[in-house]
Amino acid sequence: MTEYTTVSIPKDLADRVEETIEGTSFSSTSDLVRFLLRSIVIQHQRRGELTEAEFEEITEQLRDLGYLE
Repeated sequence: MTEYTTVSIPKDLADRVEETIEGTSFSSTSDLVRFLLRSIVIQHQRRGELTEAEFEEITEQLRDLGYLE
């Protein structure tokens, strides 16, 4: 059985995500977040260790999406 944890995001971001996923195969914000995180993790596991530049790029992307301040 898969265990889950909770990730908090700002309500305004969650509202924007809900609008964005309308008409897509994503049924919820959680579905989209799981997809994005899985994609990032798989991409970097294939290449090996995450470089500082890659970490900064991911951080900036998450900041632009509103996940980080």
